[in-house]
Amino acid sequence: MAYINVIDEYKRYHMGDTTIAANDGISFSVEKGEVAVILGPSGAGKSTVLNILGGMDSCDEGEIVIDGTDIAKYNEKQLTTYRRNDVGFVFQFYNLVPNLTAKENVELASQIVSDALDPEDVLKSVGLSERLDNFPAQLSGGEQQRVTIARAIAKRPKLLLCDEPTGALDYETGKQILTILQDTAHNTGTTVLIITHNSAIAPMADRVIRINDAKVRNVTINDEPKPVAEIEW
Repeated sequence: MAYINVIDEYKRYHMGDTTIAANDGISFSVEKGEVAVILGPSGAGKSTVLNILGGMDSCDEGEIVIDGTDIAKYNEKQLTTYRRNDVGFVFQFYNLVPNLTAKENVELASQIVSDALDPEDVLKSVGLSERLDNFPAQLSGGEQQRVTIARAIAKRPKLLLCDEPTGALDYETGKQILTILQDTAHNTGTTVLIITHNSAIAPMADRVIRINDAKVRNVTINDEPKPVAEIEW
């Protein structure tokens, strides 16, 4: 069985007498250790899928099977445990604690899981060995995003969810971030999902899931995903 199986998932929002389907019968699967890119324009329903996979929102109908368990059946307490132990999050904006150093921001992960990686080792792995004691305001945007990734992977998550992780970064810095994410999946077995509207990064993925107007339009398997260094946009 695939690591992720989303089966006929629906999410609707009600505004007065109007019902808006953010996800309308979404189905797809992702294997363990893959980089999956969920691609589509703004408003397509991508972030709703990510929020449901991350246990931050719940679907109205359907199954969300993660590692053999349907988290759509979880109560709030179970979802909290799932988010804490199994999922890492990387967003477009960095959500770092401004009065904590880079190392202290990563140490937050070790306070919520029992077997976290060493913060210094993780920061070194993302190229920040010289920035351990810097505060977020002393770091560039790309450095802050690398701290965010370090904090996420320090938890040893089974699933790393990234929502437009390069959206606030310049081209070269964005490629550095995508390289880290690709390496994380292929070297550690972490399943990485990247939400983006940038179709140019699709060749880096093992699997590309195209979503538009709340539906999955097609799924493409890349047998030989490209290293990020070879991608241009």
